[in-house]
Amino acid sequence: MSSENAKKISVVGLGKLGAPLAAVMAQVGHEVWGMDLNPEAVKKINEGIAPVQEPQLQDFIAQSAGRLKATCDMAEAISATDITFVIVPTPSQQDGSFSNDYIVAALTAVGESLRAKTGYHLVVISSTVMPGSMDSEILEALAHASGKVIGSSDLGLCYNPEFIALGNVINNMQHPDFLLIGESDPRAGDLLESLHASVCQNTPAYHRMNFINAEITKISVNTYVTTKISYANMLAEVCENLPGADVDVVTDAVGSDSRIGKKYLKGAIGYGGPCFPRDNKAFAVMAERLGAAGDIAVATDSINDRQVDRMVNIIGKHTAKGACVAVLGLAYKPDTPEVEQSQGIQLCERLKALGFDVYAHDPQANGYAAQQLDGIATIADTSTAALARAETVIIVTPWQEYGVLEFSGGNQRLVDPWGIFDVAQLPEAMAYIPMGRMAK
Repeated sequence: MSSENAKKISVVGLGKLGAPLAAVMAQVGHEVWGMDLNPEAVKKINEGIAPVQEPQLQDFIAQSAGRLKATCDMAEAISATDITFVIVPTPSQQDGSFSNDYIVAALTAVGESLRAKTGYHLVVISSTVMPGSMDSEILEALAHASGKVIGSSDLGLCYNPEFIALGNVINNMQHPDFLLIGESDPRAGDLLESLHASVCQNTPAYHRMNFINAEITKISVNTYVTTKISYANMLAEVCENLPGADVDVVTDAVGSDSRIGKKYLKGAIGYGGPCFPRDNKAFAVMAERLGAAGDIAVATDSINDRQVDRMVNIIGKHTAKGACVAVLGLAYKPDTPEVEQSQGIQLCERLKALGFDVYAHDPQANGYAAQQLDGIATIADTSTAALARAETVIIVTPWQEYGVLEFSGGNQRLVDPWGIFDVAQLPEAMAYIPMGRMAK
C-alpha cells in the first residue's frame, strides 16, 4: 500500500476481535494505534506479542512492525488518527438485552479527545448493539462529549459489526461474505467502504443503510444461523428414533435446495460461544418489547437447550451411574480456547451432578475449562489420558485430532455426535454410538 493511501486508524478494545482487527489493518499498511485500559494487552502489543490466542494473529503482528502501537491513553490514540473503531464488550443483561455501558464510556472518552482535534474524524462502532442504540444513546454520547455535529464536515459515525467466528477471525476479516455499514451520512460510509476494500482479499457485497436497518440486520444474521443449527439438531433427534434414518443423508439432500443451503445444516449438538446464544435471546427480547412475534427465536433456544439433555440421555442408556465418562472437547468450537456457553462444560456439570466420574480434555481450552469446572471434572493433559479410565467416551467438540483417536480395546463405548470417527478404526469389542446417523 502506498503511503498516500495509508490511513491512520485507532482501535479501542484489544480483545478477541479488536486485536485481530488492529493487526489486519496494520499488516496491509495502515498506521494503527490500539487503545485498551488493560496495561498488559497494551504492553504485549508494543512488544510484538499477541494479547489473545487466535490463529495467524502473532504472524500478522510480526508483519506489522512499526505500524502497530498501543496505548492506555485515549487522547494519544485519537490525536494520532483519523478513523476510530470501537470494539468493546456489550454484555448481556438479566433480561437478555445488551448493555451499552462500555460503549458509552468509550465514546465519552473518544468525544472528549475529539474536542480539541481539527479535521474530519470517523468513529465506527463494531460491537454488536440492540436495535435503536445507534440513533439514541450512542449518537448522543458521542455528540455530547465531542461538541461536534455527527454527519457534519467534522465527524462521521458508522455501525459496522463483524461477522466472524473465533478461530477464524483473520480469515473472516480478509474474506467476508458481505460488509454491513450503517452510516450517519454518505461521506462516512464512503470512507469506511474504501478502508475495508484495502483489507479484503475478495470482492464482498457492501450493504450500506441507516443505523436501525444495520442493527436489525446484524442480530438477524446470527439468529437465522442458530435456527438452521437447531433445525438440524431437531432432525438428528428424529433420526435417532427411526430405524434406518441418518441425519447426514437427510440434511445433505435438504441443503441441496438453493432456498436452504448446506452451511450450518449439520445434525450434531447445540451451539455455544460468546455470540450465538446471546444474540438469539436478544432478538427474542427485542420482538417481545415491540409486541412482535419472536416465536422462532424462542423455539431455536428451546431446542438448543435440549441438546445437553439429549447427550446425557444417550450416555445414561449405555453407562452405569458412577462409571467414568470422558468428555472430549471443552471449547465451544474447534480452533479456539473459548469456553463461554460451551456444551462440553455444561455436559461435564450435568454428568457430575448425576453421579458419573468425569474426565475431560481439550487441545486448547484445558486451562479455561479448569477454572470453569473447578474440580467438577478431572482435566486430562492428553486425550489418551482422558480415555484411559473411561467406560464411555463422547466427542463434543469436533477437533481434528479426535477423529483419529487410538483406543486400546476393551468394552468401551464411543458416542460421536458429529460423525467424525471412522468406525472401521475401532477395536472390535468397542461399541459405536453415532447419534442421529447410521454407523458408517
